[in-house]
Amino acid sequence: MCCRYLTTSARQDATGMDITSRCTLGDPNKLPEGVPQPARMPYVSDKHPRQTLEVINLLRKHRELCDVVLVVGAKKIYAHRVILSACSPYFRAMFTGELAESRQTEVVIRDIDERAMELLIDFAYTSQVTVEEGNVQTLLPAACLLQLAEIQEACCEFLKRQLDPSNCLGIRAFADTHSCRELLRIADKFTQHNFQEVMESEEFMLLPANQLIDIISSDELNVRSEEQVFNAVMAWVKYGIQERRPQLPQVLQHVRLPLLSPKFLVGTVGSDPLIKSDEECRDLVDEAKNYLLLPQERPLMQGPRTRPRKPIRCGEVLFAVGGWCSGDAISSVERYDPQTNEWRMVASMSKRRCGVGVSVLDDLLYAVGGHDGSSYLNSVERYDPKTNQWSSDVAPTSTCRTSVGVAVLGGYLYAVGGQDGVSCLNIVERYDPKENKWTRVASMSTRRLGVAVAVLGGFLYAVGGSDGTSPLNTGTFSCLSVKFTPRQSCKHTCRCMIGSRVLLLKHRNATITYKFQLYLSSDLISFLVERYNPQENRWHTVSPMGTRRKHLGCAVYQDMIYSVGGRDDTTELSSAERYNPRTNQWSPVVAMTSRRSGVCNPDDNFAAFNSHY
Repeated sequence: MCCRYLTTSARQDATGMDITSRCTLGDPNKLPEGVPQPARMPYVSDKHPRQTLEVINLLRKHRELCDVVLVVGAKKIYAHRVILSACSPYFRAMFTGELAESRQTEVVIRDIDERAMELLIDFAYTSQVTVEEGNVQTLLPAACLLQLAEIQEACCEFLKRQLDPSNCLGIRAFADTHSCRELLRIADKFTQHNFQEVMESEEFMLLPANQLIDIISSDELNVRSEEQVFNAVMAWVKYGIQERRPQLPQVLQHVRLPLLSPKFLVGTVGSDPLIKSDEECRDLVDEAKNYLLLPQERPLMQGPRTRPRKPIRCGEVLFAVGGWCSGDAISSVERYDPQTNEWRMVASMSKRRCGVGVSVLDDLLYAVGGHDGSSYLNSVERYDPKTNQWSSDVAPTSTCRTSVGVAVLGGYLYAVGGQDGVSCLNIVERYDPKENKWTRVASMSTRRLGVAVAVLGGFLYAVGGSDGTSPLNTGTFSCLSVKFTPRQSCKHTCRCMIGSRVLLLKHRNATITYKFQLYLSSDLISFLVERYNPQENRWHTVSPMGTRRKHLGCAVYQDMIYSVGGRDDTTELSSAERYNPRTNQWSPVVAMTSRRSGVCNPDDNFAAFNSHY
């Protein structure tokens, strides 16, 4: 009888020791309490899976122990059924079911590219594949056929990163063909956001009518006016006028003619020969005229053509402006779209600016002051994201300065502190866009360069920076925070921070816990981040950043805090990361195109990264 079933009779081993007590019901390896446990060391090999695959791959290359040959076009690929079945549901169904292929040594695979199949079989044995422009269009369909979801996702991610106004329509159609829903959604959104550029592309002119209708019927189409949609449709028709002229009425139904200006409707649309010659088109124009001429009847005339398109909020993009790189000031500007996780270069400023103050007023991005590498600036530039143009028709500040903090409060733009090349400043100026004029307001009690400025609860906060007594990289900073009430022109002091920090604003948060709180990140070469609660008038440390950086750019988007660029111990950085207050965690995002150092000044309308050296 097995020892573990003994319960009553005593037994002795060769030494005479009673071994009955060692016998337990159920688990022969478990010793009773008080008996010394035998030493154990569980071992799991991290190398085993990789080494096993490497050996099996060598066997495949030497055609050893292979039990199936895949015939793809003129190519024969030797493989092992068990490996293919483990990686691909397609092969698993083929080899484990009652299909004829389960008994064949040679299996013909049709409708798949030879090279794509080779890459996918290599992936099954090596866990590696390189997706590139030259293979993605064959690799994705092959991965779909073999049901390799991981490769499908990799291909879609690659195509997302390649999205451009010149190719987004092709990628959109490709995603639709292969049922890549997430890629289709991203391509749709990209097309809508960049319609003004997309409508000028060759791909747009080659669209079939049904795909054109899908695009122009969207409420999310990003256009300044419906005139752009009409012009795009007419350009498309005239690109192939013979075959497309009959399709004009069908397409024109999705242009929101009632939203056009009366002048454009009558002078341009109504007088176009193609419109005038088609009865259905004339009816659409008459409908729009009635809508414009009979405002009292508009409630009865509501429909898809009278519904305004939803404007795309400026808050959906972030900007990195100017800064310092490789020993010189730069003028370049990049735009980051969190929806597509992509940086793009936009129009550069007319001047190189490091230490520039940046904020947004009335959906226009202002770049204030800075240093061009040889002199301090008092000039101001203004960027319109709708036209992708900078203008210099903004009045200059009264003082040339760099490392200036900028923020918007009550419809005014405030320029705070900085340095003029001689000393640090405590000067505060306010810009009125209606009068195009700067006015001095109450100065700060402390001189500050590299000061971080933000708006919270109707107050203007000036936080951290240097008082000019020592270089920034020594860590000697002002420890007081000042909040300024413009109506009263008075100042208050807040409790000092745990360390010297540069401001990181958190102003739009849906969670009560973090509502109305300021976040700050260390301007030393550090990971540190702190949060200020104005109700408690206290600072608290939060999760540190993943990368050591100073002079970083910071902004807020959809309750996430983005930290961009900056400088580590040796060089400027292009990397970026974001912070989730709900989880208190930082995660990396795609890097900028160029390296730059800076600090931020976000705004209520859309966040802007302000490069500040």
